[in-house]
Amino acid sequence: MPVSTLNREILRLAVPALGALIAEPMFLIVDAALVGHLGVVPLAGLGIASAVLQTIVGLMVFLAYSTTPAVARRFGAGHHGDAVSAGIDGLWLALGLGAVLAVAGWFATPVLVGMFGADAAVAEQAEIYLGLSMWGLPAMLIVFAATGLLRGMQDTVTPLWIAGLGFGANALLNWLFIYGFGWGIAGSAAGTIIAQWGMVGAYALVVARLARRHTASIRPQRAGMRGSARAGGWLFLRTLSLRAALLATVGVATGLGTAELAGWQVAFTMFSTAAFALDALAIAAQALIGRGLGAGDEPFVRRVVGRTMAWGVWFGVIIGVLIGGFSGLIGLLFTGDAELAALIQPALIVLAVAQPVCGIVFVLDGVLIGAGDAKFLAIAGVLNLVPYIPALLILAAVAPTGAAGLAWLAVCFFGVYMLARLATLGWRVRRPQWLRVGV
Repeated sequence: MPVSTLNREILRLAVPALGALIAEPMFLIVDAALVGHLGVVPLAGLGIASAVLQTIVGLMVFLAYSTTPAVARRFGAGHHGDAVSAGIDGLWLALGLGAVLAVAGWFATPVLVGMFGADAAVAEQAEIYLGLSMWGLPAMLIVFAATGLLRGMQDTVTPLWIAGLGFGANALLNWLFIYGFGWGIAGSAAGTIIAQWGMVGAYALVVARLARRHTASIRPQRAGMRGSARAGGWLFLRTLSLRAALLATVGVATGLGTAELAGWQVAFTMFSTAAFALDALAIAAQALIGRGLGAGDEPFVRRVVGRTMAWGVWFGVIIGVLIGGFSGLIGLLFTGDAELAALIQPALIVLAVAQPVCGIVFVLDGVLIGAGDAKFLAIAGVLNLVPYIPALLILAAVAPTGAAGLAWLAVCFFGVYMLARLATLGWRVRRPQWLRVGV
């Protein structure tokens, strides 16, 4: 395949994936904007409930990442019916996990909210929102798995349409229930739940049509669900290690001081925003790598690795230049405080310099997920913490403050943790063990 054609293939998958990725956090932004007009107490309650939900949903993202390579391999091998069946097994697994989490989460809502130590009024609002939102968890997880199925079938456009329609419905329903019906924060939760289940309905129609077209079974297959659960378990551990690193970083930032914690929030928000573009490349890599390995086309797979890594570096350079160039203004835009903006700027410059490394890390992560190398990713996740946790402990013991303290925290995260990820992922990709061709 010529380089220009491969570039078009990458963009064909990455651009719609980027749109869908951006649509996902918009649900929370709409909720926050509408609930914010109810007052400080409901907004604070939403903050607590959202923190719990984002943690649960973040840990469950493996449902998309385990489904994509399983489907893509079969698609690449020309077994389209088996590919759809593998994706449907992922949907059944998502439904089962979602049902268990919804029931357990509903009962655990008071305990989960109580862990934050908020005052009674805020806790009451958080419990209302979180308790209702638990019934949308199965829908969220099914959407993850269905998105993984379509990505594996080399389709990232349909998830974009469904995410866009879901976002529009969420905004309209939330406004109607909160202000039209006067339900308050409960209306926000209800509107989001209905929008999420509406997205499930749209995916059900799409998947049913795929099943008819390729004569795939819509019944759960024990072997398929067991395989999805096994791969998903390793990817869950990988995600758990990532969350541990992020939480440990926030813990150290908290110890450095309130201003430093606020500054880290701004820097990490910029990192998360930049990650959308890099994640879109990783999704394209997942789909193309899985397809190539399923087809037994190792040269194609190696070309995909080379091109997506090149795209990752250049995207990183462009994003880094933008962040570095506007590093003096970003803090002002977020805080309006010139002193705090000056404190944040050195950390943003560290983030800007690290963006090409981040680009390669995201792409290599996508390559190995697409190859189904879940066990190694779980092990690597733990290994990456070995140099990072001691570095954080040293920083916490020295406890530098001000711009220097925040800059050193950024060096720890981007210069130790991200480089550790680059080392483990790069070592793996240079070896042949992950190149397992065939279904």
